[in-house]
Amino acid sequence: MWKINDRLDFKPTEEIIALQEIALQKQINYLYANSAYYKKLLDTNNIDPISIKSIADLTQIPTTSKVDMGKNNTSFQCVPKTEIIEYVTTSGTLGSPIVIALTKNDLKRLAYNEKRSLKIAGITKEDTIQITTTLDKMFMAGMAYYTGAVSLGASVIRSGIGNPAPQWAFIKQFKPTVTIAVPSFLYKLVKYALANKINPNKSSILKAICIGEPIRNNDFTPNKLYQKLSDKWPINLYSTYASTEMMTAFTECDAHSGGHLLPELVIIEILDKDGKPVTNGELGEVTITPLGVEGTPVLRYRTGDLARTHTKKCTCGRNTLRLGPIEARKNQMIKLKGTTIFPQSIEEILVSFDQIEHYVIEISSSTINTDTIQIYLSDRLNSELVKTLQKQFVDSLRVTPKIIRVSNLELIHMLHPEGTRKPKKIIDIRKGTVHE
Repeated sequence: MWKINDRLDFKPTEEIIALQEIALQKQINYLYANSAYYKKLLDTNNIDPISIKSIADLTQIPTTSKVDMGKNNTSFQCVPKTEIIEYVTTSGTLGSPIVIALTKNDLKRLAYNEKRSLKIAGITKEDTIQITTTLDKMFMAGMAYYTGAVSLGASVIRSGIGNPAPQWAFIKQFKPTVTIAVPSFLYKLVKYALANKINPNKSSILKAICIGEPIRNNDFTPNKLYQKLSDKWPINLYSTYASTEMMTAFTECDAHSGGHLLPELVIIEILDKDGKPVTNGELGEVTITPLGVEGTPVLRYRTGDLARTHTKKCTCGRNTLRLGPIEARKNQMIKLKGTTIFPQSIEEILVSFDQIEHYVIEISSSTINTDTIQIYLSDRLNSELVKTLQKQFVDSLRVTPKIIRVSNLELIHMLHPEGTRKPKKIIDIRKGTVHE
């Protein structure tokens, strides 16, 4: 079923959309027949699944949020337990993790997705790939990278998360050409190398698939984190975006101008705050309808991520829609003394300081129910740097967050609460905040 069709991306846009709409009709019928949640949703809104024939028709259907999925998790499952091969969960970055059940076909689809994505980034069976993400703790992404790389025929080093020393030992021994890693971890790797007389530019690594954090601005220019990393280690960096719920990735080609849609796997909409489609290139919420998912499919699922789409033909020749960098999380918007900002703007300033290795941004409500920001930093940082940092916040964002210095050990514990698999750099404890 999942046979690679690389030429699909180069077909005329009309053909690509026609293929998607055939797959959409099949997916809608599958959901209506097998999903208790979506059958009720369509019936309650008097929507006949047969009436949904085009991508434009999707606007008739109410969207689904992470809150909906959390409250009704099992009613999203479409297969009996005997057909479930594996359970995975979302990261729970902004709330309780959501359970996703996978069938045998879902696992094949996942491998197909990542094989396609790696090929878009120019990775071949000749490459050796070092995967620095976890494959345990019900984490889908690590499994996707691994199965995709194996399906591609590449050699794989499952080094997993951990300290830089063993990562460099693996690089020296196995000579991987590609690494899959969080960009801030790559920066930690290169800092360790330079501090320990390892020349990263003489290593075998030629490119990195960057996950979990943006490396570009909305105009595709390198952001601060990218600049810091490439200044010390000028390898080729590729951005990718995915989520457990969509089971699909948007990965950059060599043009580095947005992650390419895999049209046979997902339909994407960008919606405004009222749930209406925005124009191409306008910022809105990434809303996805995965295609071909059996175990726990979703329909018009609002991710909470804000980004832009680009439909102009890519210089690589592909006609597929491209997704720009994730610019913010919808429910993390902060209103501070008349200024609206997102934590990502604060992070951009923090990562521009080489001395700041770890940080936690805490958003809370004041006694008069206005937003407040506290930034936790290591007490090893000197006072002059903190003053410079505060000035940078005022100059760039016109705000002055409170800075609290704690021990390095306490900061690490804040970043990695027990039971989590991703660092919690942003903690939102505002009153009335819905953590989707």
